[in-house]
Amino acid sequence: MRYAAGIEYDGSAFLGWQRLSHGASVQGAVESALSYVADEALEVICAGRTDAGVHARCQVVHFDSDRPRGDRAWLMGANSRLPSAVCLRWVQPVADDFHARYAATARRYCYTILNRPVRPAIGRACLTWERQPLDVARMHAAAQALLGEHDFSAFRTAACQARSPNRRVDAVRVRRADEQVVVDIQANAFLHHMVRNIVGSLLPVGRGERPVEWLAALLAGRDRAVAGPTAPPSGLLFVGPLYPSRFGLPAEVTGGAAEAAAEDMAE
Repeated sequence: MRYAAGIEYDGSAFLGWQRLSHGASVQGAVESALSYVADEALEVICAGRTDAGVHARCQVVHFDSDRPRGDRAWLMGANSRLPSAVCLRWVQPVADDFHARYAATARRYCYTILNRPVRPAIGRACLTWERQPLDVARMHAAAQALLGEHDFSAFRTAACQARSPNRRVDAVRVRRADEQVVVDIQANAFLHHMVRNIVGSLLPVGRGERPVEWLAALLAGRDRAVAGPTAPPSGLLFVGPLYPSRFGLPAEVTGGAAEAAAEDMAE
């Protein structure tokens, strides 16, 4: 039987999502906990891997097991074995053709910047600090050049293993919430470091060091070497993937959530 699970984690103490032999990973922790409940070795497939220090609100995975365990047994049993920085939010059976990665129609990230003269003391593991005032309107206007399907080579790390640099950005918004500047972005998929590289190029626009048109020029030039630096991982949150409603997953990752998220970003 195939199951899907939603996972929340603080990535600060992990070397990333992917299982590693030389350090702590979120995948390793989740597989160990689920394997304990199943009393057999299990492997999970995720919607999208995250880097060291990156967090997730609802990462989605699937795994297969024929063990006679109820949804609550999977959920509570696994959570009892997970470190405090990771929890399963829900577990449910799904159709055999569900695939956490390939069935996803979109993925959503947000990046949070604390924008004030003084560094943070509370919540610093989930923020990036920028002391210089940021012009959110300029950043938002610049980001709109990313909408649609493009070659995102300018915002792709040299280590990216994706076969194609083309991705489709459905919505992007830069907004201010008191002292925080938040970049929300939704796309069909993302390249390695794509969001962090976009944020790193939006910051000079927000500080007035580059014109609003700079993002469009970078996109057209496809040259990573002339774009902004990679923003730190701490401010990045994987909000979660989105799936067709036929899989019957929770509302936060299915159905009209894609349209609602895009509409919110467009406002």
